Amino acid sequence: MAAAHASMVIDDRFTAVAAKFFHMFRRKRQGGGGLSVYLHGEPVLDIWSGWAAPDRRWQADSIALSYSTGKGVAATVANRLIDSGVLELDAPVATYWPEFAANGKADITIRDVLSHRAGLQRIRDLLPDAHQLLDHDLVAAAIATAAPDPLRLRASGYHAITFGTLIAEIAQRATGRDFRDVLRSEVAEPLGDNDFWFGVPEDQRHRIATLGPRLGVARIPIDTLIAPFAGVRQVRSARSAVYDGWADMTTGQRPYDAMMPGWNGTFTARALGKMYGALANDGQLGQRRLLRSETAAAIAHMPANSRYDYVLGAAPHFARGYHRAIVGTRLTRRAFGHFGLGGSGALAIPALGLSVAFVTNHLGSIPTSVADTRLPFLAGAAQRAALEAAGASAAPARYAQAG
Repeated sequence: MAAAHASMVIDDRFTAVAAKFFHMFRRKRQGGGGLSVYLHGEPVLDIWSGWAAPDRRWQADSIALSYSTGKGVAATVANRLIDSGVLELDAPVATYWPEFAANGKADITIRDVLSHRAGLQRIRDLLPDAHQLLDHDLVAAAIATAAPDPLRLRASGYHAITFGTLIAEIAQRATGRDFRDVLRSEVAEPLGDNDFWFGVPEDQRHRIATLGPRLGVARIPIDTLIAPFAGVRQVRSARSAVYDGWADMTTGQRPYDAMMPGWNGTFTARALGKMYGALANDGQLGQRRLLRSETAAAIAHMPANSRYDYVLGAAPHFARGYHRAIVGTRLTRRAFGHFGLGGSGALAIPALGLSVAFVTNHLGSIPTSVADTRLPFLAGAAQRAALEAAGASAAPARYAQAG
């Protein structure tokens, strides 16, 4: 049923989804991207199109920095370590990282970190020199001495940059290994795919797709846009989670030298599709098991977290490192994953055994380069195709029970 074209995979049940994807990259100014869809642990779409750079077409192995998409990958590392007993979900972070207990943080748990309820979203002015904010060790040490935001007791507060530092340092302390080694053993090797990068080696950089345009809204840089409203508590919390110059820096070369798992993950859509394909399929991808089925089910539950998020001003309901996902036009507990600035992201719909992963170098749309609807649009189309493939029997009933 699946047809291969120049190493692409296009299952005939998902041709409508493929057509929508190819339509997105008809012109060079639209950049390029990759799309991966897995159904019940098997690939049904593995396609790519467009331009990785003005003089280079997107290829099967092109990779793109995908911003907060990497939080979902870091979360999967943490959940693997929980699954194997290396970490305990409700254990205090200080159990593994003693210095973390300073300044009233002794009771903050791994679950709190994964749910963005540690109150440690502040990155602005955390270190005296903004260049130091690309140094994992310096940022982790500063977080360990910081006091948590008291709002954490009332709501989640999105850790836009610090989430990845927290997860990486906890994993390093618990295992005694560099986080990138842990990533390889806990995610890349079980899935049989090496394209999970937090920092890209020199010999792989020829594959990187060039990002653009500049991150902003209506061509106004993010920092400039929110600065006049810094006195408003909501905006003050949001500003604390980023720092001046960060957005422009991310489109240069420096992020590929760093390890910042909250935002500098660089992936193929294929790698992300495999990971979420396992999460959507009781923890298993083909013959490869990523998580025990019990752990996969616990992740898929996606319980409510808080009524609002004091950084985002919305209620995305974070749980175990992922957030409820938008499919089509609806934010739903039936789907979870992690979206990134600019449009890249990936998600799982466990009741359908479906995963959808999209990476692109073209950041956003004309009104705003911060985000757009391409991934939700493709996910909605893939959901319809999966439902049609399942027919009108047991699958829709199971899907309805997902909430």
